[in-house]
Amino acid sequence: MPYEVTRTTLPGMTHLPPPAEELRLLDAELRQLDARRAQLLTRRAWLVSTLRRAQQPLPVAWSPTAPPRPETAAPSVQNVLLVLGGVLLTLAAAVFTLVSWGHMGITGRALVLGAVTLAALAGPVLLLKRGLRSTAESVAGLGLALTVLDAYALHEAALTGTDGTGYAAAAAAVLAVIWSAYGLLPATAALRLPLPSALAAAQFPLLLWALAADAGPYLITAALLVTAGLDTVAALRVATGSVRIAAVVGAYGMGGWGVLAAGWLSLTADGPGAAARAGGLLLLAAVIALGASWRGPGTRHSLGLAIASGLLTVGAFGGVARSGLPSEWAVPAHLAFGVALLAAMTTGRLPEAIRHGFAWASGVVQALALLWTLPVVTVVLLGPAGWVGRVWSGAPSDARTAVAVEAPWPPDSVTAPVVLVAVAAVLALAIRAEPWCARARLGALGLLWATVLMLPAVLGIPYVAGMAVLGVMTAAALYVRKEAVPAAQLTALVLALVTSVSLALTALASQTATLVVLSVLVGLFAAASWQASVAPVTAPAALGYAAALASATGAAMDWPPAPTALLVLAVPVAAALLAARLGEHRATVPVECVGAATGLLAVGLAVTDPPLLALVLALCGVIAAGTAMRPGRRPVGYAATALFVLAAWVRLAAWDIGTPEAYTLPVTVPALLVGALRRRRDPGASSWTAYGPGLAATLLPSLVAAWADPHWTRPLLLGTAALLVTLLGARHHLQAPLVLGGSVLALVTLHELAPYVVQVTGALPRWAPPALAGLLLLALGATYEQRIRDVRRVRDVLGRMN
Repeated sequence: MPYEVTRTTLPGMTHLPPPAEELRLLDAELRQLDARRAQLLTRRAWLVSTLRRAQQPLPVAWSPTAPPRPETAAPSVQNVLLVLGGVLLTLAAAVFTLVSWGHMGITGRALVLGAVTLAALAGPVLLLKRGLRSTAESVAGLGLALTVLDAYALHEAALTGTDGTGYAAAAAAVLAVIWSAYGLLPATAALRLPLPSALAAAQFPLLLWALAADAGPYLITAALLVTAGLDTVAALRVATGSVRIAAVVGAYGMGGWGVLAAGWLSLTADGPGAAARAGGLLLLAAVIALGASWRGPGTRHSLGLAIASGLLTVGAFGGVARSGLPSEWAVPAHLAFGVALLAAMTTGRLPEAIRHGFAWASGVVQALALLWTLPVVTVVLLGPAGWVGRVWSGAPSDARTAVAVEAPWPPDSVTAPVVLVAVAAVLALAIRAEPWCARARLGALGLLWATVLMLPAVLGIPYVAGMAVLGVMTAAALYVRKEAVPAAQLTALVLALVTSVSLALTALASQTATLVVLSVLVGLFAAASWQASVAPVTAPAALGYAAALASATGAAMDWPPAPTALLVLAVPVAAALLAARLGEHRATVPVECVGAATGLLAVGLAVTDPPLLALVLALCGVIAAGTAMRPGRRPVGYAATALFVLAAWVRLAAWDIGTPEAYTLPVTVPALLVGALRRRRDPGASSWTAYGPGLAATLLPSLVAAWADPHWTRPLLLGTAALLVTLLGARHHLQAPLVLGGSVLALVTLHELAPYVVQVTGALPRWAPPALAGLLLLALGATYEQRIRDVRRVRDVLGRMN
């Protein structure tokens, strides 16, 4: 029953229950509603499952009369059968025409083919009236194929003397007209096949007529392009989807072949006249593409057609200009026409797709022009690396010889700077929209830098003047104003580094040039490092060039590589001092990395002289130790320790000392001292961590040497040391000294007693060793439990040791 609030009405007042009582009543009513709802849902679920079981069909295994599920839809089967039937009939007609034609007279041949063709062309009319459209399409296709066979039969029977190619052109034109008329008749207008077939046949008349007339390549190409133009008109004017698709395919196919042929004719033109004719063909193709883009705005093809039109226009005019200019001016001529396409962007009458297409076409032309200059830039940048294998072999005569060391100088490259300047001007002046404007200006800056970089080699100026140009470029790129945007600063830094590397490589040809250039580069990059924003790049570069200068100075003084390492070590010292001064600056880590790399270089230079190598390693250890004193660089102390140890080992090896303890004790003593300090600071540290590495560094190599030593001195000393270590471990309850010392002591004792054991064994009878082994096994078995208790007791004692 619904919830009702009980109230008492008295004259002049209304009594309601207290809020707590009313809340209790509400909760009770809600619980009843939830219970009832759950019951109803359970009943509903049972009813639904019952109805589903009643409606579910029996399994196929128990219902043999159930119809099988079809695997293929009826329309698909119908289309397959119709297509297959039409193909078979067409093949039969072809076989009849080509094989069995000669068994009949002229009248019989005409009557048979004519009757069959008329029947095949008239059949779709009746089929369409009955609503059998798919069958009508198949029969119509058969009729169209029969008309082709009729044309062939006519040539073989009555026109055998005519030219085959010319007859094929006329037949294709006639068939295109007949099929078009057949597809436009009211009775057959519903058929989809005739009109696309007529358009396909119309692709061949012009081309075949040109071939039949023995026309030259220009007329054949013109026939291809005119056919493509007619296809384009059909694609733009016809609304039927199948006809439009056929027209688009024909336009792209014939137009593509025509453009390729015209481009080849333009490239191979041997004079202005031939180039003009090829340019006219390219312009015809450009007009066709432009018209298609203009008449079809908003389509997905418009932008691509506009781009193609712009490129074809540039190719046409550029080809004509190339025929009358020297070969080195061919690319600048094409570039000029490509830049001229940008004028379309200011013309508001052109559709947006055409204007954007011309802009893209201009960009493509400029990109191709820059690609043409890439070999020159590559030779200028990487060519000086060839001097690495010819250091100080003699200064070249000019800047071109200085860069073309191993690679040949690219031909027709005198106009490469013109191309770079032109593209840089376009980037700087033509692009106004943000954010492309800032990026374009950076690109223009890079192109101008490449231009100045290649000018000395292109002009062939003297060697020293070319290096001076590179030095000025490096300085100019380094000292960009502080207020420059970060992207411009980064670009300038990259250009400065690349230019400086090219300058340093070019200077390797002469000793004097090498020393002067490296000194100048060190000064330039060091001075630029006062600017905090570029210091992370310039400071490491200055240190790197300083290391190169130190190596070159040692070579100039005819020093061997090992003494030169001492000069190179000045760079890690400077790097360590500079890093300490920089503190938490962003340049600290790069400076330290360069200092470490330079230290490795010094070690590599000194490796042929062991005494000097020991000194270099020790000095590197001092530098590392000084670095480890700085906050945050404590782990470098491990490297310093390793360097000191290596220095000691190299010095011992230089003294021809082969005793292993001479190498291990310098490691063991510091390691034990460090372990003792560690245990004093942290009494809970494990003895294996504190003393294990130091003890093992000496005990284990000495044990190996003692087993191979025929004398008694080393085993005695090693046994004594192992005994002392064992006693100390037992005294202080330290597991690592006790286990290591005891193990080494036992192995040394075994080594010393082994000859006597062998001697005693050889004196015993043959049955004695087996008997002794048996007794030993009996003793072990008898005392097994006691030995287990002893082992457990020892394990507990060792476990309580730290």
